[in-house]
Amino acid sequence: MGSRGESMSVCLRVSVPVCTLRKPYAREFLETERVPPPATVYGFLLSLVGEEDRRAYVGTRIAVAVTHQPQLSQVVRSAWRVDDKGKPPGVRPNKKPDYQELLTELEIGVWIQDGPLAGRARGALRSPRQTDRFGGLSLGESRDLVDEVVLDPAWSTPVGTWLVGDPDGDHPLPVWVDHVSSVGTRWKQFRLVSGRLEAPAEDDPRWIEIAPSQAEDARVVKKAGSSSLATETDAGRKARHGEGRVQDRSER
Repeated sequence: MGSRGESMSVCLRVSVPVCTLRKPYAREFLETERVPPPATVYGFLLSLVGEEDRRAYVGTRIAVAVTHQPQLSQVVRSAWRVDDKGKPPGVRPNKKPDYQELLTELEIGVWIQDGPLAGRARGALRSPRQTDRFGGLSLGESRDLVDEVVLDPAWSTPVGTWLVGDPDGDHPLPVWVDHVSSVGTRWKQFRLVSGRLEAPAEDDPRWIEIAPSQAEDARVVKKAGSSSLATETDAGRKARHGEGRVQDRSER
């Protein structure tokens, strides 16, 4: 039995040998975050259960803790840019070396509050053959493949570094990424706090709600409205021209 107010949740241990959690505005020097942003963890969970609609579990609450501090290193990689439209991609000056930070041996704990996504994650790990998914399971860039996902793990250490929501925190991280326009990306301030590796209580600030920004919601609603209007207009056109209607003999 947990303590009073403890939330029912699913707990996962996720280990990644090598990854980069690129900071959104990093350019010449590709810095990495030291802890996966909530939006990245949510994307990982959708991939785990084989869900293609990222709005399917809006409102889900997750908690994230680093359970093994990764090593930080730097590499040089070739980056493709479009500095000269007259030259093909991958040819100078459209190809330049960039420094990139990497994390090695990252291990995190992920708690998913009880609900539809938690149920699917539990089912995917207990009965993987019954889960319809595709592609490699990664955390960070698509090349950063996950090594292991363990359900209800036994921790090698009782304490981890938690991501805690705090308006005065010094870690701005995306909770929802707008892939059409950065205007709709939802950011939240966090701080890193050491604490026991156990499910947070219901009202604990370590829970992070996954939800889009108002700007993206408004765009989705506007797009849906435009699609409905187009459908209605098309139906009206067909009605005017007698399309899609079987006439009664008396009308002929």
